[in-house]
Amino acid sequence: MKGFFVTGTGTDVGKTYVTALLVKKWAELQVDVGYYKACLSGGTVLDNDAFYVKKTANLKDPVTQMVSYLYKEPLSPHLAAQKEGNPAELDKITADFNHMACNHDFIFVEGSGGIMCPIRDGNKPIFLTDIMKVFNLPLLVVTSAALGSINSCFLTIYYGKSLGLNIKGILVNQYGKSLNLEMEDNNILMMEKLTQVPVVAKIKEGDTQLEDKVFLDLCNL
Repeated sequence: MKGFFVTGTGTDVGKTYVTALLVKKWAELQVDVGYYKACLSGGTVLDNDAFYVKKTANLKDPVTQMVSYLYKEPLSPHLAAQKEGNPAELDKITADFNHMACNHDFIFVEGSGGIMCPIRDGNKPIFLTDIMKVFNLPLLVVTSAALGSINSCFLTIYYGKSLGLNIKGILVNQYGKSLNLEMEDNNILMMEKLTQVPVVAKIKEGDTQLEDKVFLDLCNL
């Protein structure tokens, strides 16, 4: 099985935006690519992260097959599930993922929130890391290069590695947004130095394409 699991250092780093650009690039290069997200909060069938990726990359799969649990309120999935009485089941998530993965040559899975996002609370708790372990895909981490990003990026990757997760690359989103490129470039160097994980892309706000080099670099990781 070929694919990547895309996670982020937090909820505001543009994980869906970056994932959409990744899926779009694979599709443009004639790869049969799919997209999947286990839990999505704060959306409707026609207004959510999966629909954005579908539209951006011109995917044919229906949104209902891309997402297992779609909650209306913009809350952590575990709380949204409690309020709607529809807790996530790992068996369903695994089956839905396998169905999508088996119908495509390559798949991108987008996580919910950060790496430790609680998906289900109670007597059968599920965290995003549990889903990562079951899917067994290499991880990509989306971060920014803003002030404080070194700490959040390092902690995300350090924790992931401590669980045995295979973290392959870092994608820096919102590059240049701080207007202090000296700081951002140094932050990027420190991220690579501290984590020993390469930065494979620097994405500026408003970018609509990834370079072909990103595709080649990720394929060679």
